[in-house]
Amino acid sequence: MLPFMKMHGLGNDFVVIDARESDIEITPAMAKGIAHRQMGLGFDQLAVIATADASTEADAHLVFYNADGSTSGACGNATRCIARYLMDQSNKPSLRLTTDRGVLIATDAGEGLTSVNMGVPQLSWDEIPLAEELETLELPIEGAPSATGMGNPHCTFFVEDAEVIPLAEFGPRYEHHPLYPERTNVQIAHVVGPNHLRMRVWERGVGITLASGSSSCATAVAAARKGLTGRKVQIDLDGGTLWIDWRDDGVWMTGPTMHVANGSFTRQFLESLSE
Repeated sequence: MLPFMKMHGLGNDFVVIDARESDIEITPAMAKGIAHRQMGLGFDQLAVIATADASTEADAHLVFYNADGSTSGACGNATRCIARYLMDQSNKPSLRLTTDRGVLIATDAGEGLTSVNMGVPQLSWDEIPLAEELETLELPIEGAPSATGMGNPHCTFFVEDAEVIPLAEFGPRYEHHPLYPERTNVQIAHVVGPNHLRMRVWERGVGITLASGSSSCATAVAAARKGLTGRKVQIDLDGGTLWIDWRDDGVWMTGPTMHVANGSFTRQFLESLSE
């Protein structure tokens, strides 16, 4: 029997496994099986809480899997959800968490909100990464999208009206664009007003999601670089609102979290994933 938690941040939903006191090994096949909305449990990302390396002095280490079984270096909303769980568990107002992105600081923002510093954005072509050396503010792609790295690659299009773009067709077309050797998350956004954006997202390895934390950070960075907004913005997603603040020490993301339920996977189900 393997315990799990179901959480979401603005409808961006996660299965979370606390593996700090177990020797469970998650394989891509297991992640893909758990992700199936009909034959598993369903998620946008699977997050595993592991014990952090003592040298990092961190409270926990987080590993993320996409619904197709691939791994992701960062997942902002899952990080916020887990940070809230760990802060409630430990009565700490702030935490140090490690991911493939590096050390992330999480804090209690009050009024039920949780903030995470997602780190300094990656703006050079080789960090994102792109397939060739290019200026990342405006890529040579129709619509002149911006490329940004937030521990995973992003491609952000600014349009007149994000609501009318057929995201189910648009997203996969650019997720697999040759300029992105590791595929990319795709965002479409428009300016609502001063420091206020509307954004929709296609996540690599997942598809359309109601929200994405790292995508929101990337979109805020791209908007500020283009002069469309300042560095502190409100972003309205399909599932709700996040507040992004691009500071000197990194991109801070603030929003609500929800711990939906606890449960356990049965032995029969887990054994079926190894067949």
